[in-house]
Amino acid sequence: MFDRSIGEFSRFVLITLGCTILGFTWGSWSIALIAGLSVYLASLLWQQQRFNRWLAGGRRGPAPSAFGIWGEIYDDFYRIQRRHRREKQKLHAMLRRVQDSTNALCEGIVALENGDNLAWWNPAAGELLGLQASDAGQSLVNFVRDPGFVSYMHSKDSRVREPLTLPAPGNEALRLQLEVTRYGQDEALVIVRDITRLRNLEQMRRDFVANVSHELRTPLTVITGYLETLQGSDLAPPVWQRPLAQMEEQAVRMTALVNDLLLLARLETSECKIGDVPVDVRELMGRVAREAHSFSGGRHKVVVQCEADSRILGEAGELHSAFANLVLNAVRYSPAGGAIQLRWWQDNRGGHFSVQDQGIGIDPVHIPRLTERFYRVDPGRSRDSGGTGLGLAIVKHVLLRHSGEMSIESTPTQGSTFTLHFPEHKLTAKPVRTPETSEEMADT
Repeated sequence: MFDRSIGEFSRFVLITLGCTILGFTWGSWSIALIAGLSVYLASLLWQQQRFNRWLAGGRRGPAPSAFGIWGEIYDDFYRIQRRHRREKQKLHAMLRRVQDSTNALCEGIVALENGDNLAWWNPAAGELLGLQASDAGQSLVNFVRDPGFVSYMHSKDSRVREPLTLPAPGNEALRLQLEVTRYGQDEALVIVRDITRLRNLEQMRRDFVANVSHELRTPLTVITGYLETLQGSDLAPPVWQRPLAQMEEQAVRMTALVNDLLLLARLETSECKIGDVPVDVRELMGRVAREAHSFSGGRHKVVVQCEADSRILGEAGELHSAFANLVLNAVRYSPAGGAIQLRWWQDNRGGHFSVQDQGIGIDPVHIPRLTERFYRVDPGRSRDSGGTGLGLAIVKHVLLRHSGEMSIESTPTQGSTFTLHFPEHKLTAKPVRTPETSEEMADT
């Protein structure tokens, strides 16, 4: 640019000198100088006008031809224009590839701006949610009016949230799963999946398990009854006593498995809303401790600590099942003479029930899968202890129905601690701490 300015200045000097020489020749150098400068300024104004017209026309086509600094300016702008055009073409090609790939997806994708306003969506999302081209700019909750989704969208919780499952707008038979990911200043991406087939398969599985379990109860009752009759009479030869005892043991185990399957099926299929009935936690823990002592046969020490006047809103039978499954598991996997501690306390985060044992412990690699049905850390040991493999799955579903969570801490050979956390709105009142509340309530 410096060289171009020198060239333009040299041209100006040459025009000025030429006009001055002509002025001396004509005898009026000032008029000649003014005329020369006027010509130079006129040429500058003309080039500027050409440049403005080219810019106003959108810089279409090649830049006008010129000489001097204006030619250099035209050339620079033309090179910039070509570079921008190539970058624009690349960007358009990339956007087309992204749009073509999202249009080919069977999952719906919705882009939101300004909170929950529709900015863009692919055809799958339009079909699943019933969106039209004229709906751009409107709020997504105007089309998905499910109260759960409205509260899901308006939640200020920035933590990762689980996908939400709800019926499709205008089609109750269609089941959708929506997952919202927020990014940027006030933007979000909504992934919409059609899980109707998976839901139907899951429902078929639950119905099958429930029906088969229900049908098994009658023959098991008959078999158990006859076994008890044979064992309690002199009709069976002495050599049959051991086989009869083993048959009765397996029948009892099968009955326990059927009962757990039926309970799990009921928890899965029944409505999530449960009655908010105050349950006395102190009384519930005492009952569970007595059951654990009976199950243990006096081989374990069960200690209960509970704050006075603690009550939780929920279904007493389901809470008893969750508490009992944790305590009986602690008995099964603790060596004789080991202590099992049951504890309930409350703080500003809610209520907490923990079961701590001194058993064999669990390798951390198994902890994420403990609530799966029939998942066993040690299949042989679990089978010998009489467990069905469904206890923690039942606990998980009870917690889901009571808005609770479970945490597990365990170290191999050093014992485990299972803690159930219930939100504050599930508690009736903050218990009053008294000296005896921190003392051992029951030692059975």
